[in-house]
Amino acid sequence: MKMYLSSYHLGNNPERLKELVNKENAKAAIILNAADNSEDERRASYVASQIEELATLGIDSEELDLRDYFSDSQELGATLSNYDLVWVVGGNSFLLLRAMKQSGFDKLIVPLVENDILVYAGFSAGAVVATPTLHGIELVDDKDTVPESYSKEVVWTGLHLVGKSIAPHYKSNHPESEAVNKVVKYFLENGMDYWTLSDGQALVVQDTTATLVG
Repeated sequence: MKMYLSSYHLGNNPERLKELVNKENAKAAIILNAADNSEDERRASYVASQIEELATLGIDSEELDLRDYFSDSQELGATLSNYDLVWVVGGNSFLLLRAMKQSGFDKLIVPLVENDILVYAGFSAGAVVATPTLHGIELVDDKDTVPESYSKEVVWTGLHLVGKSIAPHYKSNHPESEAVNKVVKYFLENGMDYWTLSDGQALVVQDTTATLVG
């Protein structure tokens, strides 16, 4: 199992992600569905910026839009076999998890990561959905954001790739940092295990070991 869960973009130690992939000519699928409520022009710019960031690590990448696989998880499974890494970017965590469920990604990704077939990496929402639950995250992300083609059902159960909740942008120069303090308070009041990630930090997971870097 190999994962790189960052608070914001590649963080201060992007070389750790490169080490996890550990392959020449690696190819990444960028999953941007957390931003499906954005205008098309802004979304296209977001994709381009992520392609450029991964290119600095020598990783070739392209967008994988989970909306193209709603109700067609078999085809998505075949498509995922073309990649070495999934890079799941920030935005609305509830929207992202909806897309993962409707496409079947939530079921497909777990064995791929557990068997070291794919590296799971991402930041902000991309890190949050790797946890057991999104409870508490509604204090920072709108759980009722539902663009066209999306189910209205709120998905609370995360991917369970890690065993604790994650609060990104903690004590950072980020617009959501103040709201994240409320998320951490929720975690504490409800006896939930969690990590806080400040912008620049990332959680590097190898096998059963999780290391905070940055």
